Amino acid sequence: MRELCNIDNRLLEFFNGSDLSIIDTLAVTLTSGVLWIPLYMSLLYVVIKNNDTMSQILLSVGCALLCVMITACVGELIVKPLVGRLRPCNDPLVRLDIDIVRGVCPKSFSFFSSHAANTFGLAIFFSCLVRSRLLTYALVAWSFVNCWTRLYLGVHYFSDVICGLLFGGLTGYFIYLLYRRAYLRMSARTSCGCAGGYTSSGYAVTDVDLIINVLAFTLCFSVIRALMQ
Repeated sequence: MRELCNIDNRLLEFFNGSDLSIIDTLAVTLTSGVLWIPLYMSLLYVVIKNNDTMSQILLSVGCALLCVMITACVGELIVKPLVGRLRPCNDPLVRLDIDIVRGVCPKSFSFFSSHAANTFGLAIFFSCLVRSRLLTYALVAWSFVNCWTRLYLGVHYFSDVICGLLFGGLTGYFIYLLYRRAYLRMSARTSCGCAGGYTSSGYAVTDVDLIINVLAFTLCFSVIRALMQ
């Protein structure tokens, strides 16, 4: 167990901090949930546009929200209080060996990472929902970027992030299975049946491109903001 803790600490030190204020600003910007509101709005828009009825739209949106609620509530209200693991930035035995960027250090417990669970849960759910390989790559990369910020800022250990990813991924997939079962009960359509221009689940490829463009522009905005600080 001690060796595992040492590996965890070494991995944290590898990803944590740098001597560049630009990277510090970028990490602080990317870890903010407010930054990703345009991405969430684009996902909502695509769901509304590519579903035929209000019940289908509400089912998709409701399942996405349920995914976030489960990952957030289980992590924040159950697992973190039970485990009681201090964040690296709050642990007196660790904090002196890491960089704490601009005093960013939440007072809540560390295990597991809600950022990792929430983002990866959404990534898996929407990947299964839309069924676009390009969108899957983009959303998984988005989740990994969020995970990197938590390590860089010293607010989570590597094991916190890995366990958050596992829990989030399983939650996202399980919620998709529930969605699929409910969807088949309310609709006879099981696949698009269209020619080119649509994914196998009936989502327009141009709308998938919209989500990816919003994600790319958000990342570009973050980089430009960091350069201007």
